[in-house]
Amino acid sequence: MVNATKPNIDDTCIINKKRLFAFALAVLLVTSVVATSALSSVKNAYGQGDNNWYLGKGAQPNSYYTYKIQNADTDQGQPFTMNIYFKQFNSTGHYWIAPVYVVTQGQVFNGTFHLSDLDLSVLGSSKIPDNMTRYASGYTNSIHWLASFVPKPGQSLSAAYWGKIASIGGSPIAPTGSAKVTVPAGAFDTKVVSWHKGSDNNIWISPNLPFPVKAQTFADVTTGNPPIQYAFDLLAKGQGPPPQPKSQIEIPKPPLTIQTPRGTYYIQLLWDPPTIQAGKSTDFGIIFQDASKTIVNQVSYSFKVTDPSGKVIADLHNQKAPDGTGIQKVNFDKEGPADILVSIDAVAGQPSGEFIENAEFHVIAVKG
Repeated sequence: MVNATKPNIDDTCIINKKRLFAFALAVLLVTSVVATSALSSVKNAYGQGDNNWYLGKGAQPNSYYTYKIQNADTDQGQPFTMNIYFKQFNSTGHYWIAPVYVVTQGQVFNGTFHLSDLDLSVLGSSKIPDNMTRYASGYTNSIHWLASFVPKPGQSLSAAYWGKIASIGGSPIAPTGSAKVTVPAGAFDTKVVSWHKGSDNNIWISPNLPFPVKAQTFADVTTGNPPIQYAFDLLAKGQGPPPQPKSQIEIPKPPLTIQTPRGTYYIQLLWDPPTIQAGKSTDFGIIFQDASKTIVNQVSYSFKVTDPSGKVIADLHNQKAPDGTGIQKVNFDKEGPADILVSIDAVAGQPSGEFIENAEFHVIAVKG
């Protein structure tokens, strides 16, 4: 008779518990790896990884950035220089205190932007005088334009999709590659953010700078040569307070050429003598060209000259340029700046209608 040994119930329980523990640990490790991988994917998709970028990334107190900016809705697309100084961060209001200087046509305007920590938008508490308002808008519509797509925490610079402009047609906005770009501030390794809507539009981003380095974008027009919507280049950057610019008289020299807002025409203004003198007559020549820079014939136009107070110096309507050129004579009573508005009223008998086809030129008369 064989005596069978009865299994030890306690030993069996211990073995089963160890197996259950090992199984649970394995499941936990697998779950952890999957979760970490998923979280990493989410972070990369929403810009919380190492490759993310947003407006304001890399901003440091006591640093400045200087840009040359051209915006279609500011000074009729004429370029201006803007210096933004990140003086200090307000931790209570969560915004940057940023004194700003704008230099345009020899004049200097200044104010103080309060830039949101979220996306560097200009807050309502900013101290912006009236003569700076249009340049604050120029900032919003140029170097700040990407903010609606990449507020903090931003998006990945290798993402396949950042968003799309809220209008019909066109490709999505997204990083499309890398490029080394040279601007007056130096050479930068950048990521190129692009989209196509009528034209190719590009913005060059250096991953550790709070603003893009460079941009060139075009207006969405159905006819004509698309005009610049906004373009900018980084001129300089540095630590400490920037050099404060001084106003100086900058005498415009002929010829001046401005594209009309829809991009349909170019209007060129010339004058003789090249230095406009108060108390003496100046002959102005106007040349009308289409989007391809070809002379436009049979133009009917208006010619208006005003001083800074709004006083009308000359106001001429129904002027004719049968061969695409016109001539006007103006006498400036006193020295100082003046604005010349040339409007195309009709071409070959076809009125411009509701479309505004004009260009405003800024000139200065000196003491005769």
